[in-house]
Amino acid sequence: MKITSTNIAKPTTIIWNDKEVTTGIYKNPVSTPIYLDKEGVKGDEVSDKKAHGGEFKACYLFSKDHYQYWKNLYPNLEWDWGMFGENLTVEGLNEKNIHIGDIYKIGESLVQITQPREPCFKFGVKFKSTDAIKQFLEHGFPGTYIRILEPGCVKTGDTFILVKKAENSLTTSQFYNLQFAKEKDTSLIKLAINNDALPERKRNKLAAYLK
Repeated sequence: MKITSTNIAKPTTIIWNDKEVTTGIYKNPVSTPIYLDKEGVKGDEVSDKKAHGGEFKACYLFSKDHYQYWKNLYPNLEWDWGMFGENLTVEGLNEKNIHIGDIYKIGESLVQITQPREPCFKFGVKFKSTDAIKQFLEHGFPGTYIRILEPGCVKTGDTFILVKKAENSLTTSQFYNLQFAKEKDTSLIKLAINNDALPERKRNKLAAYLK
């Protein structure tokens, strides 16, 4: 995997249900390295701190490989890297191959795969279609958040070096599908609830299905 683009947002105001809402989903490529810190990306706008940022959502990654699929669906949008609100656009990122808890070295930083992205209404606003949220869910390639174990700068062209493969884990894709499945695979639930790369709140929610 390799960084295609590093992306940062400034606060943007949108109108939702006749109310003004500030968002950081409108990210743009930057030519300088960005600093991955424990609670987020330095200089990046995080408007809703309940849903973004923090230990388990410090930085969001989306795959360059899925851009063409979306460009075909929405050819009239103004396309550039960072379109999905990702801090890092990554070539070769495949949610079916990365596991929750995997640890990578990227540039100066050490990071851990945590949880996939779940789209909110702001995604639909940016794509100018309420259908976009359902399409995102059904497509099944949500990208992933990472935890920053060792802060540091990353830049375009940096490659991901696998430092430690997570043991007894599930892939980002498996976890993503598990969350939305009506009938949940108990073997995957057991893998998830024992994985401390996931926030406790999500593990507890899944553990309730085993009672």
